[in-house]
Amino acid sequence: MTASEKKQLMATACKVRMGVIESTHGAKAGHPGGSLSAADVFTYLYFQELNIDPKNPKWEERDRFVLSKGHTAPGLYAALALRGFFPVDDLPTLRHIDSYLQGHPNMNSVPGVDMSTGSLGQGISAAAGMALAAKHAGKGCRVYALLGDGEIQEGQVWEAFMLARHYKLDNLCAVIDNNGLQIDGPVDQVMSPYPIPEKLKAFGWNVVEIDGHDFDQIAAAFAQARETKGVPTAIVMKTTKGKGVSFMENQAGWHGKAPNDEEYEKAMAELKAQLAEVEGM
Repeated sequence: MTASEKKQLMATACKVRMGVIESTHGAKAGHPGGSLSAADVFTYLYFQELNIDPKNPKWEERDRFVLSKGHTAPGLYAALALRGFFPVDDLPTLRHIDSYLQGHPNMNSVPGVDMSTGSLGQGISAAAGMALAAKHAGKGCRVYALLGDGEIQEGQVWEAFMLARHYKLDNLCAVIDNNGLQIDGPVDQVMSPYPIPEKLKAFGWNVVEIDGHDFDQIAAAFAQARETKGVPTAIVMKTTKGKGVSFMENQAGWHGKAPNDEEYEKAMAELKAQLAEVEGM
């Protein structure tokens, strides 16, 4: 990755975070914490990794992405909008009764969404099914899924992990957003999923551990996933919940709460300052 490409990704990630704040503030509801922690991987996927065409969202040969932790739709919507799938100006209509941008992704109404999600634990099963279907059809497309660390407390997740290894789905890449917090508090206190990498390795997966806010590490991890043959790859990324907004960082209370007017102004000022700093590099 060139310095210019990295700078562009960092700037775009700031804009994705701004989109999260815009949409959740406009909705007076939503899930900013986990959307912000995953903003960098959303950015890398949609602006670097995925083989997609915003002008042809249903292109048969496209790569697929499944947001298994579907409540972080604000982050996905911001990335899709910035990538050109629909107008950025629509983001503040999140969750409005007449909006196509509902609280969880709907493949029937949102351009660029490949799977309707929201029931935690189910998205990775759908992604594994897509990867298996692509194998059977002889297609070269890849499938990506993003899971939360709280989500992997669900048993169905591990059934999907077992299936993916059994069928040697090396066209499947699961990303686990390990921000350490879920709606009820720290994941290790609610129901510890640790040690995550060791468990995935025991299920036969290729595992990469990274800092989920470092684009060089993100790029290297996805490159390794593409190069790994015969087994699926899991990227376990350590992140900060609420990343980019100081008063939201590492606060479980911001899992599913929208900023009020004062908090909106403070958050946007911080993100605009970060964007200006990146653009001035």
